[in-house]
Amino acid sequence: MTHAQRFRDVYEECYPRVLAYTTSLVGRQVGEDITSETFTVAWRRVRDVPDPALPWLLGVARNLVRELRRRDAHQYLLAAEEAQRISSGARTDTADVAAEVAGRHDALQALAGLPEADRELLTLIAWHGLSAREAAQVLDCTTATLTVRLYRARRRLEKALEAAPAAPGPEPASAPPAETPYRSHREGAPA
Repeated sequence: MTHAQRFRDVYEECYPRVLAYTTSLVGRQVGEDITSETFTVAWRRVRDVPDPALPWLLGVARNLVRELRRRDAHQYLLAAEEAQRISSGARTDTADVAAEVAGRHDALQALAGLPEADRELLTLIAWHGLSAREAAQVLDCTTATLTVRLYRARRRLEKALEAAPAAPGPEPASAPPAETPYRSHREGAPA
């Protein structure tokens, strides 16, 4: 396989997920720039790109974001809704839209109230679908350290969700309770 073919395969497989990750950190416009820079680095270092490439690419993207933030003291807003839209694509189910919107709003509010490190860790696992090992590689820590941080971040998210005020207005009696995008490890969610 040629270097150009290897790069093309990595690009086609990973571009949407790298874009979603960078967008969740710095917003759509800057996220596109960081994603382009990430793949420029990948092109120059195509021989160094491991298999699977995604954790390595997300690590490069994370470093580029950190460099950007060091150069520019301006704080970037978390673009969680845009990243979720990119990651999840078009929805096709016909669930109760009002309950879904209220539940999503509560979850995003709780997530936004967490420290940046918790938000990044939770979104790497929940929205970007990385395993604990892959997320540890992105965050440059051991899998054991990441597992402890993830446990603590999930507990803080649970507390923030419990403290969130109830959505105004009564729910219809036949509507199922709104689901949150988070389930604890004890409830059967993958760790």
